[in-house]
Amino acid sequence: MISPETAAPAKPPHHRVAWPKALLVMAHPDDEYALAATTYRITREIGGLADHVVVTNGEGGYRYASLAEPVYGVAIAREHDGRANLPAIRKQETINAGRILGIRNHHFLDQTDSGFAGRIADASRSDWDSALIRRVLGDLLTGESYDFVFTLLPREDGHGHHRGVASFVLEAVADLGEGRRPVVLGVEAGRMEEDPDPFAGLPDQPLTRTASLAPVFCFDRNKGFGHNISLSYQIIANWVIAEHKSQGLFQTDYGRHDAEHFWAFAITPRAGERAGELARRVLKHTADVASLCSSL
Repeated sequence: MISPETAAPAKPPHHRVAWPKALLVMAHPDDEYALAATTYRITREIGGLADHVVVTNGEGGYRYASLAEPVYGVAIAREHDGRANLPAIRKQETINAGRILGIRNHHFLDQTDSGFAGRIADASRSDWDSALIRRVLGDLLTGESYDFVFTLLPREDGHGHHRGVASFVLEAVADLGEGRRPVVLGVEAGRMEEDPDPFAGLPDQPLTRTASLAPVFCFDRNKGFGHNISLSYQIIANWVIAEHKSQGLFQTDYGRHDAEHFWAFAITPRAGERAGELARRVLKHTADVASLCSSL
């Protein structure tokens, strides 16, 4: 775990043994839930590794925190108290969830989580330290040579912080030479029985253009395995939810999403092909790789 003051420079590159080597870049503590099953597969079962950048401190998550006040023994459900006390709590919750997911290093950038007064799409990021975010991402991408970078899909009507973080990620990757660029994947949690809305990119933001309208692959969390086919990766997602106890409304997401949908951004050459290679490794637990999307 590192603080903003020590976030850069990144560690020297390691001898490459793990594949895939992934970086999760998320706006908030708990956003890692969207790809919990995929991350677990990468780190715990197929020999890869994952690091995690969390841009904001999560202080805006006080609205549904009242049930957790007796658990943590501190006031967090009113705005003043939440902004003072939630950052440390949410950081520890993220570390706890990371132990489940096999995260190697967490990088907390401690930017203000302003929340939003009206539409979630209008969440402000005006007080973020853009230079710090760019420096940390640039140093990590240069020093670690990741194969894949994951961020939440930046839909136009989605959370403004998610769009902001995706922009930082894509700009940092664009600064690398084409031959050094990791594949950037935008993830969205959904339902396997519902086709996700197509996503081609954001208007007037060419870096957000995707390799295909449909996801390049989808992880079915409910695909059964084990004794009597009684286990599924939905269990992993539920474990992650349980670690974020300060987020009361989030606890109602148990079983809500059984799919992890991934779009590849076109900024990286052969992005769709390389994402397909990842999918075949990650989804090898299915007998016929049935969760591969038709776009591959």
